[in-house]
Amino acid sequence: MAPTESRPYRRLLGYVWPYRWVFAISIIGMVLHSGSYGVVAWLLGKITDQGFLHKNEEFIRIIPYAVLGLFFVRGIAGFMDTYCIRWVASRVLFDIRSDMFERTLRLPNAFFDATDSSRVVSRYVYEVEQLGKATTTAITTLVKDLSTVVSLLGLMFWIDWWLTTNFLIIAPVLAALVKMVSKRLRKTSRDVQQSVSGVLGVVKEALQGQRIIKIFNGEDYERTNFFRANNRNRQQTMKKATVAAFNTPIVELVAAAAFAWIIYIGASSEMGVGDFVAFMSALNLMMRPARTLTRINEPIQTGIAAAESIFGFIDQHGEAETGSRKLQNVRGEIEYQDVNFRYDPDGKNVLHQVSFHIEAGQTVALVGPSGSGKSTVVSLLARFYNPQSGSIRIDGQDIAGATLDSLRRSIALVTQDTVLFNDTIANNIAYGHKGRVPKKRLHAAAEAARVLEFTDRFEQGLDTAVGESGTRLSGGQRQRIAIARALFKDAPILLLDEATSSLDADSEQQVQAALGELLQHRTTLVIAHRLSTIENADRILVLRRGHIVESGSHKELIGRKDGAYERLYRTQFAGQKTSPT
Repeated sequence: MAPTESRPYRRLLGYVWPYRWVFAISIIGMVLHSGSYGVVAWLLGKITDQGFLHKNEEFIRIIPYAVLGLFFVRGIAGFMDTYCIRWVASRVLFDIRSDMFERTLRLPNAFFDATDSSRVVSRYVYEVEQLGKATTTAITTLVKDLSTVVSLLGLMFWIDWWLTTNFLIIAPVLAALVKMVSKRLRKTSRDVQQSVSGVLGVVKEALQGQRIIKIFNGEDYERTNFFRANNRNRQQTMKKATVAAFNTPIVELVAAAAFAWIIYIGASSEMGVGDFVAFMSALNLMMRPARTLTRINEPIQTGIAAAESIFGFIDQHGEAETGSRKLQNVRGEIEYQDVNFRYDPDGKNVLHQVSFHIEAGQTVALVGPSGSGKSTVVSLLARFYNPQSGSIRIDGQDIAGATLDSLRRSIALVTQDTVLFNDTIANNIAYGHKGRVPKKRLHAAAEAARVLEFTDRFEQGLDTAVGESGTRLSGGQRQRIAIARALFKDAPILLLDEATSSLDADSEQQVQAALGELLQHRTTLVIAHRLSTIENADRILVLRRGHIVESGSHKELIGRKDGAYERLYRTQFAGQKTSPT
């Protein structure tokens, strides 16, 4: 195995090391089980000589005990190696998945922006399983089958070294054949892994968008997409199977030629019958593990491809923890100073010299057309991204010097796309809280966000399960739970990104009234397309193409004829007046 091929397996040994004693028991079991094949071949030779030719009665009497004892030892050794290697493999896969999930939690937003989620899921499901199978198969084959071959070769050398040497001439030919297909097997394994991600991606989109598919009659389109992805997976799987299938018969043909040659030489020699039976038994017993050793190349290359992908994912750079200072007793004063930002390092800026100041406890609204940079401004405050230049300060301290944990503990967020977890309503509201959940505080948050108005109708109340992504609830109900979650956190800074977008007019008024009371003692950044929801904000910032073009209260901005805010307000008001009821 080349250095580049063995590197993933050497790293894998780092995961095996904590369980080295169980692994050692497995190895001992494999060696004992495999080494017994040499004893079997030797015993067959002795039975032929002493039992059938010389009729040695004393030897014949001990044969049953010897056979039973041998296979008893083989049974114990077989259990040791099978159970222990599977136990170690399950623990290793558990640890690898744990490391992958830990890395997933710490990956920056830029990674998820550029990566298909189905590719990540494929690593967790398909590639980890492939790595587990490859590892178990490789270790079992290399230790058990190699031990079998070594023990049988030792017996063969002991019986007739010249005959055995003739047989071993074939080894370099077999090695050359195995090396020839190694690169091709690894490439086809990578292609299969990528094609599995493609299938998962199409299925994921079909599950998430099943209502759109039905209402827009997109079934044929999705069938076509799935056929292409599924057929590509089939084609790549068959390419891999073709390479693997080509490898085995060629190797077996070369080995069979050697086998025939040995029979011819042995039959022509003066070797005793018992020795010839023992030699040919050893040679015959060695063919299966030798054949398995030639097939090990396929799972090894599959495992290398999977390990490269998995360890590449684990080695992804997490969020940059640039700060060492903990934010404490945050009041909520926020200041942006000449902030420039772009998502693509080689692209154009999304924000240009953005500067503004928010006093602690103020509510500031960000408005502007789609793509103006409103959500980007909010994302930078939570350090989901870092600006290319400029600084953002909380209470006069640059957030780049603060720890991510302390920064985000100071911020609560409600987004336009409501995210609920497959748990109860209560656990979604108290999400992230460590320790025992204070029921009074939970109830107060649920009441303020008008969650109790619909949970009181549920048999289990706040302990009702929401389903995957909250599918058992309406859009407005999900949004109110998200608002309750932000209120429960009670952070000094609150970010509302279209927080009331899914509420009907009545529910929106109720939630706005609750927010108006509860937001008095915290700094709030509000993003809203419906300008009527932010008329009472202390200040409104109007963004256009990444620039702040206007700043002021609603009253000040609406009085500016042909101003950016006035035009937005007039256009929206006219749309509401002319819209059908």
